[in-house]
Amino acid sequence: MEGNAQKVDPIKSFETGQGSQLHYAPKKKLPNWGKYKHGLLFASPWIIGLVIFYAIPLFSSIYFSFTSYSILQPGEFIGLQNYKDLLHDTLFWKSVYNTVYFAVYFVPLSIIFGVALAMMLNMKVKGMAVYRTIFFLPTLVPHVALAVLWMWLLNPGFGLVNGFLNTIGIEGPAWLGSVTWSKPSLIIMSLWGIGQAVIIYLAGLSDIPEDYYDAAEVDGANWFQKTLHITLPLLTPVIFFNLVMGIIGAFQQFTLPYTLTQGQGTPANSLTFYVMYLYDNGFKFFKMGYASAMAWILFVIIMGLTAFVFITSKRWVHYQGK
Repeated sequence: MEGNAQKVDPIKSFETGQGSQLHYAPKKKLPNWGKYKHGLLFASPWIIGLVIFYAIPLFSSIYFSFTSYSILQPGEFIGLQNYKDLLHDTLFWKSVYNTVYFAVYFVPLSIIFGVALAMMLNMKVKGMAVYRTIFFLPTLVPHVALAVLWMWLLNPGFGLVNGFLNTIGIEGPAWLGSVTWSKPSLIIMSLWGIGQAVIIYLAGLSDIPEDYYDAAEVDGANWFQKTLHITLPLLTPVIFFNLVMGIIGAFQQFTLPYTLTQGQGTPANSLTFYVMYLYDNGFKFFKMGYASAMAWILFVIIMGLTAFVFITSKRWVHYQGK
């Protein structure tokens, strides 16, 4: 039987299709980096800057948060000790409270006033471009100059705000000199500069088709009903954007309280915000490992809140055509 077995030529059988079928995987083409070289060349300054000034410090801070590193000496690996010390740091918790207080009040108020101003500035009134410019101008003022201006306005002795209140028979508070009124004063200052958010709301309002309002008017809807059932639902994508940006900005509040108190957080640490305390630990006390731990806790908090807003946005954000 073995002598009668036919010998199969593998080359011939491959050509004729006989014998076992051979399957060859197609060769993967390697990327032609040559056609990208000019783009990479022009982008290289930005890429190098990103790696040196952002990526390397970012990943280095993770390691430093587990060490006793300071700017003056290398430090040692201490594990979770920095995070444990933060749990027993009363000033840390005070800064957390001040920051959360500011965020809880400022973010909703900025949305309410921003939407209201945008709706008023969206009205068909003569000279509206002038009014829009007036409301946008405060955003162009640097925060340091803004802080100095409001220090004069809110001065309890000769400030214009208390002077106006005295004329109508109201005794004005100490504002920035009072533990009770210091944070509300900062919220008022911050609300004065919401012009940039108002411009974004105006862009969202201009994107709403007029046909919706015409159809609602035919059905007998009044102004409030059109606002509640047309304007606000279709403006939710813009509100969603400003909500996320507002949360991030509120938890990174630094320039205004630092300028107002010259970095002291007075009175009674009522204006000591999280980033201020982080800055003091890193660059005033040279506890860079401690500051790195604070930075990563802030990162986790902001990421958690942002993720929560994104997840819940499916329930209240409405897009046109969906």
